[in-house]
Amino acid sequence: MELVCRNCVLTTREDVALTLDENGVCNYCRDYMHRYVINGKSAEEKTRELKNVVNKIKKEASGKYDSIMGLSGGVDSSYLAWWAKKLGLNPLVVHFDNGWNTELAVQNIQGIIEKTGFDLYTYVVDWEEFKDLQLAYIKSGVLDWEVPTDHGFYACLFHQAYKHKIKYILTGHNYQTEAILPKAMRWSKMDVDNLLDIHKKFGTRKLKTFPILDFYTFSWYQLVLKFKRVNILEYVDYNKAKAKETIKKEFGWRDYGGKHYESIFTRFYQGYILKEKYGFDKRRAHLSNLILSGQITREEALKELEKPPYDPHLLKEDFEFVAKKFDMTPEQFRELIEKTPVRSHLEFKSYETGIYRKHEKVMKAIKPFTKAFKKILNKN
Repeated sequence: MELVCRNCVLTTREDVALTLDENGVCNYCRDYMHRYVINGKSAEEKTRELKNVVNKIKKEASGKYDSIMGLSGGVDSSYLAWWAKKLGLNPLVVHFDNGWNTELAVQNIQGIIEKTGFDLYTYVVDWEEFKDLQLAYIKSGVLDWEVPTDHGFYACLFHQAYKHKIKYILTGHNYQTEAILPKAMRWSKMDVDNLLDIHKKFGTRKLKTFPILDFYTFSWYQLVLKFKRVNILEYVDYNKAKAKETIKKEFGWRDYGGKHYESIFTRFYQGYILKEKYGFDKRRAHLSNLILSGQITREEALKELEKPPYDPHLLKEDFEFVAKKFDMTPEQFRELIEKTPVRSHLEFKSYETGIYRKHEKVMKAIKPFTKAFKKILNKN
């Protein structure tokens, strides 16, 4: 029997391990309330911390840029750019162009750069390489088709930070709208072993220009070079509807009609593939987050879920467009989607079964020594 949370709109379809308490409230709601409401910081505390963080970023700047940030043209990154400007920061803005941007996304990015005056670095990935990598994911049957894009974006961001000696990476991540996303609906964007193995088995071209950020390089950046991620939006009262109004007014920003729909591929994947092939309506996670952060009511979320996730006319256009980009007819593309069996990411090499487990064992083994070392340092 399907379980449905009485507080948000998550069900056991999104997570078979979802549990309800005696009041019918799920474990995601309980965790959110405990972590961000009951034990959350006050507005005054967050404002004070933000001021301290910004002062530190400016003080430690060693070159032209005091920070770096990614810009997709979506709400979160666009609002982050507005806050960066408001706080007097001067980030290098990075955009990863994977060939799927809508015209509206390009216009929004241009408007933001013109109004903020920030420098923009755009990495245009080799389309034939990237197409081959995306098709490998589709042919493999794994769930998270967005890994190539997200990993490429992260890799560009960190590599540019290294190149320009930038220590602080501003992100648009926030608990107000992104704290809830069941693991069954996603895969780690940093699992390079998984990415390379899937491409090795189903790809046909060498990845010569696609940016890679492997575990050891990522660890070097974080542990040795001390790169720090700063989630600016978690320090402010981030209301998505109000944020949209702000960036519309300040940047002339125009709405896409869905979370991360600045990309045609993402729109197609989240609005159609994820639901029809894998059985997940990602809107339930996004809407549940908005309920918990007090931005909408459960009744409003349920009404939203009554609407189709994809306009039928737009779906037809996007299906044909995506098929053409992959050098297939709509019929060939549909056959590929429908006949490819669903597989777990763990059927391929993965950090989850390799490097992460080894790292966990090493950290567990040296934990007593690190504790003792810290005590010595504190005494001195």
